[in-house]
Amino acid sequence: MFAVTLDGYGGPEVMRWAEVDDLPAPGPGEVAIEVVAAGVNRADVMQRWGAYPPPPGASDVLGLEVSGIVAAVGPGAGEWRVGDRVCALLSGGGYAERVNVPATQVLPVPEGVGLVEAAALPEAAATVWSNVVMTAGLRDGQTLLVHGGGSGIGTHAIQVGRALGATVAVTAGSGAKLDRCAELGADTLINYRDEDFVSVVTERHGGADVILDIMGAGYLARNIDTLAEDGDLAIIGLQDGAVAEVNLGVLLGKRGSIHVTNLRRRPREGRGSKAEIIAALRRELWPLIAAGAVAPVVSARVPIAEVALAHPLLDSGETVGKVLLTVREP
Repeated sequence: MFAVTLDGYGGPEVMRWAEVDDLPAPGPGEVAIEVVAAGVNRADVMQRWGAYPPPPGASDVLGLEVSGIVAAVGPGAGEWRVGDRVCALLSGGGYAERVNVPATQVLPVPEGVGLVEAAALPEAAATVWSNVVMTAGLRDGQTLLVHGGGSGIGTHAIQVGRALGATVAVTAGSGAKLDRCAELGADTLINYRDEDFVSVVTERHGGADVILDIMGAGYLARNIDTLAEDGDLAIIGLQDGAVAEVNLGVLLGKRGSIHVTNLRRRPREGRGSKAEIIAALRRELWPLIAAGAVAPVVSARVPIAEVALAHPLLDSGETVGKVLLTVREP
């Protein structure tokens, strides 16, 4: 079979679409998926640079989410059957023609979503739902602040927030991205290049009940200042650093909470596991998608043989939403 290999660590040019050894048959509790499309995520870029190694036992091939067709089923794989149209959350291995996945991390393609577009859902949906809903408990009438509103995570979080009845504020670095965020349902649009999100959110909304942050250390103090009383800050990325001081007095005065989470290294089963998150998505989010309240936002599709062109799109001012690698025709 073919998969994306790395000629060492570095820029996009180290990625190659090349022939590799075939995968073994799916093991107990696994299904094999013939990949139609794979989502591109920031974690893939970090792994390409050598800064984000896969967890023990995971494939060293890039790719944390795919859509495709079930090609084989291992013993104890539950409901899945050969020919099912699915999407799946992975620990690695998605940039390939075929991947073996734990059955508990597989989802049916939602009603009304195309098979290619479904590859844009698993990582963003699992990240947003597990942090914003399962951990921070976002509910009707609250205010959600999303940093990086034009990203794949951001565009999904905007829609989830609105579907749950929240007021959504976003930060982004261009007017075009903010315009698209407004189309998706964001109420308060903040250009981080020339506006102070602390002042805007505090003045307009009295603070944010939930903040979804991709920046980390560089935003920590300002995020805490932005929290409303009893607010929750969920940090899912460290694009602006990993080490910072926390003013516990400010946090204490607001009775605030900070959650720092990682999706890729969660266990397969049990409390807080990928299986638990995937089950929640199917039960609670998939009906919202079927109803049209939440939809995948795809900015670009790139043939996987041209994978070196895909990663730079994540940092493009023109990209809003997800970048997908197409592997074969649906």
